Parts: sequence; structure tokens; C-alpha cells
Amino acid sequence: MKAWLSAHDVDITIIDINSGMLPLKQFLKYRDTCEEFAPLKAASRVGLPCIVINKGEKIIFSPDDVAAEFGIPNDIANYR
Repeated sequence: MKAWLSAHDVDITIIDINSGMLPLKQFLKYRDTCEEFAPLKAASRVGLPCIVINKGEKIIFSPDDVAAEFGIPNDIANYR
């Protein structure tokens, strides 16, 4: 997804939750408090990868939703 977003000039910051406790805690706070994660948790899924927009204003999981949010073509299959 990173290559796809970069190719469409979407400004992103990648956060590796394995890089330390602070990034992991930040992700877990979103996961524990944001309603977007409820269906994923009910299905025993983690919710990664995800895109967090504006510090939790919106959380997106699928390429279809990302394409719609940023107004870019959903041609992610070309970047796999």
C-alpha cells in the first residue's frame, strides 16, 4: 500500500508498531477506543494495516476506502 499511496502523491508517515513501546501504545489506544475497529475485533483480527487520518479523525482499512477518501484510482493491484 505504501508504494501505491506514494505513486499517487499521498503524503503519509509510516509508523512501525514494532519499533518501540510508544508506537505500539499509540496504535493500541486507537484500537481500543475507535469504533472502526469493532468489527475487526469481533472477528479476532488485529486491524493492521490501517490508515489513521488526522490523529484518529478517520480510520481506513481497505484500498477501496482509501481510494475514495483521497480521490485516487483504485489500481493498487498494479503495485503488488
